[in-house]
Amino acid sequence: MAKSFRTLDDIGDIRGKRVLVREDLNVPFADGQVTDDTRLRATVATVSELADKGAIVLILAHFGRPKGVPSPELSLAQIVKPYEAVLGRPARYIDWEGDAANVAMLQPGDIAVLENTRFFGGEEKNDPAVVDRFAALGDIYVNDAFSAAHRAHASTEGLAHKLPAYAGRAMEAELDALQKALGEPEHPVAAVVGGAKVSTKLAVLKHLVGKVDHLIIGGGMANTFLAARGVNVGKSLCEHDLTGTADEIMEAADRAGCTVHLPYDVVVAKEFKPNPPTRTVNVHEVAADEMILDVGPAAVEALGDVLKNCRTLVWNGPLGAFETPPFDAATVALAKTAAALTVDGSLVSVAGGGDTVAALNHAGVADDFTFVSTAGGAFLEWMEGRELPGVAALMR
Repeated sequence: MAKSFRTLDDIGDIRGKRVLVREDLNVPFADGQVTDDTRLRATVATVSELADKGAIVLILAHFGRPKGVPSPELSLAQIVKPYEAVLGRPARYIDWEGDAANVAMLQPGDIAVLENTRFFGGEEKNDPAVVDRFAALGDIYVNDAFSAAHRAHASTEGLAHKLPAYAGRAMEAELDALQKALGEPEHPVAAVVGGAKVSTKLAVLKHLVGKVDHLIIGGGMANTFLAARGVNVGKSLCEHDLTGTADEIMEAADRAGCTVHLPYDVVVAKEFKPNPPTRTVNVHEVAADEMILDVGPAAVEALGDVLKNCRTLVWNGPLGAFETPPFDAATVALAKTAAALTVDGSLVSVAGGGDTVAALNHAGVADDFTFVSTAGGAFLEWMEGRELPGVAALMR
């Protein structure tokens, strides 16, 4: 079936063509070292394919938040050597001073990393002058950075209207996975939404109740929903001012035929610290001086049974305070169930968001999910049902 967006398969002969490729090279960096090269590795498929086909590959990326003020600490020059190690081939660095002359010297198959796009104040404003500056360097534009696709910046959206525009392989894989998860999913569909606060996921929850068959709510936000149902949650993190909103979401779920799953047994403690004394209790037995810090084992087992009857899973956010043991137990247990179902071929599982990726890695199951998105804000906005400017610009 033809894709709704243009990919590298539509690009034609590119030998000798200058291809501007928007990638995400905004990696964690400390003491002169890249501390996590996940984003670098995600670029290899697209960059290598283009170079192998004889394109002159010019990589556009941002690094940190310079806000239009160039600085050595936020220069992409320091990323080039670690990037070469990941690519397994040479890459050049090109400063914005004399960039056109330096690009003109490149040969087919060469790869160059251009300086931080955010050294231009107009990059984040999608300034037409900045778009023109970038476009003058290339013949073709490829967006391979889904993580930046929710921003209408010069290098993520403006260029797609100036040059023939295509999705790179990482972008293509992301969009294919998201289409399977919520675009045209196989039902029943379950969504796990966790995290500290309802207020940060309101738009997500409101959108999902009309899309999924089962909405599993965990983390601190579950406490707000429990409070809305009259449960005394003790000292737990809870947005009591949003209990009315929680009620509205549950009513909307009822109208849409979506079952909302809240924990009925929970793990509580009087202090939030590693390995404090804990109790596992029914939600109606939380003492006034206790806080809910994880979903209990009986509820997790029941949630596992829900997943066994589903065909698609979307996951964003942990079920408990997973960074602090033993409050990682529920997240790890449900993640392992989802991973096993995925490996068996009965479940398509798509997960995303920083905490979620960390939780799945902690559980040792990230590689067993169908797709794990490293995009934070873009993944969340997609879960909210919002149009992403960088993606919309690639549509046929």
